Amino acid sequence: MAKREKGGFWVGVAATIVYPLSGLLGRRRYLHGDRIPRQGSVLLVMNHISHLDPIYDAVFVHRHGRVPHFLAKHSLWNIPVANKILRGTRQIPVYRGTTDAQQSLRAAHEALASGDLVVIYPEGTITKDPESWPMNSRTGVARLALQHDGPVIPIARWGTVDIYDHYKKRFRPFPRKTVTYLVGEPVDLSAYKGSEESLAVLREVTDLLMNRVKDLLSEVRGQQAPEGFYGPRKA
Repeated sequence: MAKREKGGFWVGVAATIVYPLSGLLGRRRYLHGDRIPRQGSVLLVMNHISHLDPIYDAVFVHRHGRVPHFLAKHSLWNIPVANKILRGTRQIPVYRGTTDAQQSLRAAHEALASGDLVVIYPEGTITKDPESWPMNSRTGVARLALQHDGPVIPIARWGTVDIYDHYKKRFRPFPRKTVTYLVGEPVDLSAYKGSEESLAVLREVTDLLMNRVKDLLSEVRGQQAPEGFYGPRKA
C-alpha cells in the first residue's frame, strides 16, 4: 500500500483544526473507502447538503491517504487566517459570474495534471431541494472528467445536514450524529472520450455522474430517490 501523501506545513495546520472539530460534531462512517487510489490524479464527485461538508470531506479524504484540493467560493480567500490555510494547502478559488470564471477550471485542470486529488461539488452550492436530494448541476465537472485520464469517483455523503441545516437555520450537534460516506466505483466515460464537447454531451456526462451520486445517496439513506434533479424554477 502506498504511503500517505505528504501535504506540508499548512495541511498539518488544517488537520489540527478540522479533525477535532469534525469529531466533536459527529461520528464518521466510511464505506468502500478503499476505492480511492492512494496516488495519482483523482476527481471525486460529491453531493452538497451542508456548509459542514468541506470539513468532514477534508478529514475523509485525508484519512484515506490523500490531500484534498477543493473548488471553493473565492470569497473565502478574503477571510483572515483562512486565506493563509487555503493558499498553503493549494485549494482552488471559484469565481462565478466574472471574467475570472474560467480560471477556476484551469486551476483544477492543472491540479489533476499534476497528479492531485480534486473534490468537486457539481451543484455549485448546497442543494435547495427540500429533502436534500441533488439539484441541477453545472457542467464544469464534465469538462474536468473528460479531459483527464484519472479515475472519476462518485461519492455520497449523508448526515451533515442533520447537524447544520443552513436553510432552516438549525444547528443540532447533540446528540452526536453519524456522517456516512459511500464511495462508488469509478465511472467509465470511455464512450465520451474523444468526442466533441458539445453542451449536449457535457450535460449528459454531468447528469450521468450526478445520477451515480444520487443512487449512492439513495442507498445510504435507505430511501427511493426522486426522478431527475431538483431545480429552483420547478419549485
